[in-house]
Amino acid sequence: MKGPLFYSKILLFGEYGIIKDSKGLSIPYNFYNGALKVSEESSAKAKESNGHLARYAAYLNELQNKNPDLVHFDIDTLNADIKKGMYFDSSIPQGYGVGSSGALVAAIYDKYATDKITVLENLTREKLLKLKKIFGEMESFFHGKSSGLDPLNSYLSIPILINSKDNIEPAGIPSQTQNGTGAVFLLDSGSTGDTAPMVSIFMENMKQEPFRKMLKTKFVKHTDACVDDFLKGDVKSLFKNVKSLSHVVLDNFKPMIPAKFHKLWKHGIDTNDYYLKLCGSGGGGYILGFTENIEKARKSLKGYNLEVVYNF
Repeated sequence: MKGPLFYSKILLFGEYGIIKDSKGLSIPYNFYNGALKVSEESSAKAKESNGHLARYAAYLNELQNKNPDLVHFDIDTLNADIKKGMYFDSSIPQGYGVGSSGALVAAIYDKYATDKITVLENLTREKLLKLKKIFGEMESFFHGKSSGLDPLNSYLSIPILINSKDNIEPAGIPSQTQNGTGAVFLLDSGSTGDTAPMVSIFMENMKQEPFRKMLKTKFVKHTDACVDDFLKGDVKSLFKNVKSLSHVVLDNFKPMIPAKFHKLWKHGIDTNDYYLKLCGSGGGGYILGFTENIEKARKSLKGYNLEVVYNF
């Protein structure tokens, strides 16, 4: 048995900000994917995943008992499949900010939710919000608190525009320019990040008035502008706003940037060769980069592995 594939995602804009109602833009990233699988010979990795799924099934059973109006699962079939050795076969790196748990949540909902909202339906705003709420509860098992956006992206496999917490819609993004010199890329930090501690640092900072003010007047302002510029295809304005956003993150989100990247981050801003921003919650994993000239960025970041995800 092998289930359908669910893809990784990239939150281009909106990390942390969407907790406080900034705009956000999330796109599927088909380079990585995962699927539920049962096979005869199972590796140590498959056994570990199978153990995780058993604990997750118990959590989902609790969730549906606690919140019967929200979601129901065929728990008996899920448990039977887990007993047969089912695991999540995934190429999505964990702790890298590209939605490894989101893809798993989407796969479980797709296969075991009864009376589910399907991708083929007319996806009204109400249905999207309901899915986001369900996925938020389902993914909380992994992160402590989840917006539900990663699984939503993985489940629908379309770009999603977040206007605010209660206003999300499918987004049409400008098609890529083949052979364009501008690019969005992923930079591998070489270490994994853990979402929960990063989010708790952020929540702690939110108790301070100066931080809240900075978030509203700078971080959210530039994030919203970046989303608008990207969707309009206004590349010139986009890079101006991405540079400002990169600066605000370096000044105010230091704990979320791995220490060895502080210099590199600043170098990009000083030279305009590239601009870095957080990919997901930070702390490790991938860092997201924007450049108007990918060859220049490669030279400037020599020795680092750059993965291009979008061309301007």
